[in-house]
Amino acid sequence: MTEREIHDPVLRQRYSFSTSTDDRGEVLHVDTWVEPGGGVTPHLHPAMEERFHVLSGRPSFLAGRKWSTAAPGDEVVVPRGVRHSYRNDGDEPAHIRCDVRPPSSLQPFLEEVAALSQAGRITRRGLPTSPGAALQLALLVERHRDMVTMGAPAPPPFLQRLLIPPLARLARRRGYSSRAR
Repeated sequence: MTEREIHDPVLRQRYSFSTSTDDRGEVLHVDTWVEPGGGVTPHLHPAMEERFHVLSGRPSFLAGRKWSTAAPGDEVVVPRGVRHSYRNDGDEPAHIRCDVRPPSSLQPFLEEVAALSQAGRITRRGLPTSPGAALQLALLVERHRDMVTMGAPAPPPFLQRLLIPPLARLARRRGYSSRAR
């Protein structure tokens, strides 16, 4: 895994990644600096647990249906299958370290989302900015479908399962990639 820093201008955050191994297996560590107004849209990971450690700032976390604000030293645990999100409504950047088990494809997913963001292909709410961007997003969601299910404003999961595969096939036929170009 790379240790370079990734910047996502639309979601207003940057990441760095590292990995370690312990008696329970591999862990992906994602250091995230969330600018004021930044964060991610609701989503869930069917087979992944995330443990967020707040290092600075006061980010808010959604777990299920409830938002709560965390402070430095707090830990927020999101078990697999739980809808969640985070945001920074404060005036200063928030620094969060997330320990992810199992790592799955989270790092490549975040890198691809940041690339689409840098290319102006997605909005703040995670929606595509054009029909071509919609095809790129379909490829991204299809490739990482075992790792993440997107929440609102994306269509409900049952519609995602119906719509994403044919859109991804169309995107491949037209020569699209989920990576920004």
